[in-house]
Amino acid sequence: MAINIKPGTITALVTPFRSDLSIDYDAFEKLINNQIESGIEGIVVCGSTGESATMTSKEKLSLVIKAVEIANGRVPIIAGTGSNDTSSSIDMTLLAKESGADAVLLVAPYYNKPSQEGLYQHYLAISEAVDVPQIIYNVPGRSGVNIKAETQLKIAENCKNVIATKEASGDLEQMAEIMKYAPQGFNLYCGDDALALPAIALGAVGVISVLSNYAPKDFGDCVRAALSSNYATSRELHYKYLDLMQLNFVESNPVPAKAILSMMGMLDNYVRLPLVPITDANKELLASAAKSVGLIN
Repeated sequence: MAINIKPGTITALVTPFRSDLSIDYDAFEKLINNQIESGIEGIVVCGSTGESATMTSKEKLSLVIKAVEIANGRVPIIAGTGSNDTSSSIDMTLLAKESGADAVLLVAPYYNKPSQEGLYQHYLAISEAVDVPQIIYNVPGRSGVNIKAETQLKIAENCKNVIATKEASGDLEQMAEIMKYAPQGFNLYCGDDALALPAIALGAVGVISVLSNYAPKDFGDCVRAALSSNYATSRELHYKYLDLMQLNFVESNPVPAKAILSMMGMLDNYVRLPLVPITDANKELLASAAKSVGLIN
């Protein structure tokens, strides 16, 4: 199964909130239009960066519908529909498909700590239940379990709707093994901005990014340069933003990214509990780094 998406940068979009912590749909529209106008290749809504863990199913569905409406076919919209419950993941994936999402992102089941066979059966069940392009999301730091290379390859071989993986294990050796043995048509997106360049050198088709929330043009150029084997340009942009790539995780994502977007006037700086706004000390670090690359004055 193919998805009409160019190699490059897919933004894992934040979800803006108002002071009462309801979704700010006006800011959401502003963010999506800015992403598209900046040349981004795709957008993930309701992912980890979108604070999906603190949203209701109704809210998630409303964001997918709104994103599809705003994008209007200009870029693919990928909906985060995974959870730690296979049945619920199937239900949300079906709703996302019916709402016009171009693909879905399926995080490894968290908290349950399933075996590798359990992980395989989870993705197989979703693939067989819903005919929509599906992307594995391997993020051991959040899910508590690593989907091993051999398991991801088994999923790629046997789950007809699974077309890619977002690899956020931070393990370049694991990524290389997946890419070396992947069946034709199965792609790898790096899930860590700081590893995007080396991952692309190994064969990744792009990155699903946090940094591109507030630097979509420059980071998109960085990734496109790497994909064109223009590593001098890619390295220059990579090192320009390296401090911010690291500071994006000085506190739990998306707290730092939202702080910078707030400094840029793109949204109001609210997150939902159990996340809290960034500390003053870390806010100063972010502001200094953002100023150094010209994001704010």
